[in-house]
Amino acid sequence: MSEWIGAQPVLGMRNMNMESLFEYGSRAGFWPLHRAFTSCKVPVTVYGIAMALERNPEAVAGMLAADWEITTHGYRWIDYQYVAESVEREHIAAAIEIHTRVTGARPLGWYQGRCSPNTHRLVVEEGGFLYNADSYADDLPYWDTSWGKPQLIVPYAFDSNDMRFAAPQGFNSGDQFFAYLKDSFDVLYREGETRRA
Repeated sequence: MSEWIGAQPVLGMRNMNMESLFEYGSRAGFWPLHRAFTSCKVPVTVYGIAMALERNPEAVAGMLAADWEITTHGYRWIDYQYVAESVEREHIAAAIEIHTRVTGARPLGWYQGRCSPNTHRLVVEEGGFLYNADSYADDLPYWDTSWGKPQLIVPYAFDSNDMRFAAPQGFNSGDQFFAYLKDSFDVLYREGETRRA
């Protein structure tokens, strides 16, 4: 028991360090990216956690002014693996309500990121999403009919999104990362020409 109690400050410190990483994004990191993308007129999809959007109206206003797609990243950034289905259903509804209220439009895309065994079914049952990005199962979009009606799956790619910056990947310059993204796109584009739906 004493070892468990003794470990708590270490666990708490690690969690607080992760929280500061999320704080960096909303407090400091958002605006340089906003300036870079808007100055180059780059279309952006933002996966916004509803609670974070609600707490950062200035960033939401910046996204709306830039005409970015704001899709939902769920209600809270928690692991839903063992969350009761009823609670997860409530959180999906809360995410939609908050998102709609703070952005002025219902989210059309879904990406929770830390799913339960029920998440995909609940998203299909909710019925209002055009696509679900909670999959890493492919390189290209595909239709999933596992839950009774077709759901467009737009797979999330760790290698060309935020995880690229969370773990060392061997790039030491922006030019290398750009070349990787361009090459990845070119390959997927060629594969898409011959792939059947």
